[in-house]
Amino acid sequence: MKRIGILSLSAIGLLCVLLFVVGLALDAGGFDNTEGGYEPPYQGWTGTPTDWNASDTTPTGMARRGYIANLLVDCTTGMISFEVYGQTIAFRTFSARALAVHQPREACIQRGFSPAF
Repeated sequence: MKRIGILSLSAIGLLCVLLFVVGLALDAGGFDNTEGGYEPPYQGWTGTPTDWNASDTTPTGMARRGYIANLLVDCTTGMISFEVYGQTIAFRTFSARALAVHQPREACIQRGFSPAF
């Protein structure tokens, strides 16, 4: 009986870890769906740029909700952060390619922010 209980709890724990990893993989895979155009003037790229209309407006910028991690954009500084279970992890500011391809500055202006990036 004790062995069945331990195996059951182990299986539940393994399933939880597996679902967490799958959720992170799905979130990371949806981060940038474009390829190419890595050299200035950042033309010739393929794929789908970020749809900022699908993101939520926050007091400081925009948020794209994921399964495990949320992508946060500060529309004043251009800082990209990730939020996992309430913990915010600063990542980096937008690259020149990201500004040209995904156009976050324009999306921030449409939402009433004054970007300094």
